[in-house]
Amino acid sequence: MRSSTALANLFTLVASILSLSTASGQTPPRIGGRMTEPLEKYEMPPAALGTYRLDTSPRMIKPFGVFTSYQVNVDANGNNIVGDAANEPSIAVDPTDGNKITIGWRQFDTYTSNFRQSGYGYSTDAGVTWHFPGTLQPGVFRSDPVLDFDDTGNFFYLSLLVDTFCGDIWRSMNGGQSWTERSPNGGAHSGDKEWFTVDKTPTSMGHGFQYQFWTGFFACDFGEFSRSTDGGATWQSPINIPNDPDWGSLDVASNGYLFIGGNDEGSSFWCIRSTNAQNPGVTPTFDQVTTVNMGGSIVYGGAVNPGGLAGQTFLAVDRSGGSTNNNIYMVTSVQPFGAGNGTDVMFVRSTDGGVTFSAPHRINDDPINHNKWHYFGTIGVAPNGRIDSVWLDTRNAANNTDSQLFYSYSTDGGVTWAPNVAVSSSFTPLEGWPQQNKIGDYITVVSDNSGGDVAYSATFNFNPTRGQHEQDVYFVRVSPSGGPTPTPTATATPTATVTPSSTPTASPTATPTATPRPTPTPRAQPTPRPHPTPGPRP
Repeated sequence: MRSSTALANLFTLVASILSLSTASGQTPPRIGGRMTEPLEKYEMPPAALGTYRLDTSPRMIKPFGVFTSYQVNVDANGNNIVGDAANEPSIAVDPTDGNKITIGWRQFDTYTSNFRQSGYGYSTDAGVTWHFPGTLQPGVFRSDPVLDFDDTGNFFYLSLLVDTFCGDIWRSMNGGQSWTERSPNGGAHSGDKEWFTVDKTPTSMGHGFQYQFWTGFFACDFGEFSRSTDGGATWQSPINIPNDPDWGSLDVASNGYLFIGGNDEGSSFWCIRSTNAQNPGVTPTFDQVTTVNMGGSIVYGGAVNPGGLAGQTFLAVDRSGGSTNNNIYMVTSVQPFGAGNGTDVMFVRSTDGGVTFSAPHRINDDPINHNKWHYFGTIGVAPNGRIDSVWLDTRNAANNTDSQLFYSYSTDGGVTWAPNVAVSSSFTPLEGWPQQNKIGDYITVVSDNSGGDVAYSATFNFNPTRGQHEQDVYFVRVSPSGGPTPTPTATATPTATVTPSSTPTASPTATPTATPRPTPTPRAQPTPRPHPTPGPRP
């Protein structure tokens, strides 16, 4: 990492450039082909004692058709906390008991400060009621929460220490009710926009291993990739990944092969493979780099999320054991080539281990309108091979910014997709900002054989004191049975090449009685560049 003085000077320079670009309505510039503005940075102190959790209102329960969204970030009595903010939710579900769910998010104790912490909540009744005990480390500036789980039901929470860009892993063995720090503060290396995955295949040599990658330009020390072979307690010295991918995710196939999906913050995307990361006796190497056409470019600073991304690259591997076993899927919300505004949710698949990928397929099925935003697109793969995709969508908004959560699924490995279904009421993403002009950078879904569990941020609650809606985290269950009978549309056949080496409010309704769903079988869950010699950490 650069010296604190040099880094501060860089931030100041780029912030000045970004302010000019924002005023002109242009995408923030890149230096040397890459954006140099960190999406996480230390700025403000925590909220003053005695200013948090003073005012409450009934928690929001938001029905929409056959779907119901339940507010997650609630107080000890299950009420909404007036004046806070929460975004960037990541979800984990116990594969041995689907009633046990946990969600982590960026917790802002007050919208008047940009100081954020690692919030978490848990449910024991399949997401109907939620408990928010607090944060992993009260008063510690943390961000970029990413959760995953192993095949026995342990939950893991990767959290970034913003002042150093160092991360660490926390583990819960009781369904997310309490957490223990596995690695010492900063011991997991890490960097901005980090993501990780756990090898859940019992027959894999790397069973239980954790793999992580991040944006190398803003890293804890150096490199872009690290591995833990002991459940997150210790992490190997970081290494570089070919092509320095950013803003993506990673997953493990049933044979233990690791696949990373990322991009160059523009129109270049890659799927990168390591066959030996599962071998604890060697330093991982990357033996296959495939260039992937996603049909457009990543967007940062779009109209629906001015201070953040319109989406990241999500990669997931099918481990169903059936005809689609080890298929690799990638989804990204991109601005189509030649379009001036808006994004589409684009999907590609590989049926040959990442050697080639299909042409990009547009999952959102509304008429093409480049003023519409389909953002925060993400996917989950069920144990039976079904693919679930969810995203935020402005298709029904006259102002092209008010958003709804939408859902689609595929039961044939992504060849065809079910008609899109709106899952939530409309909300504005442009209110509730906690001194940071965004509603996060992602949402997440975990799929099982009958449906998917989704964590997303929305602004259904209204704060009369502020005169705005508030950012909160919500849980909703989606499933094929909640939508119409599919009339699928075809996805193109593989064509890619290989290069060697994502408002109205409603009055809260009564909390319904929980109906535990059957215990699912284990499921699949998807979830950077050469660096100068590191200098002293700031």
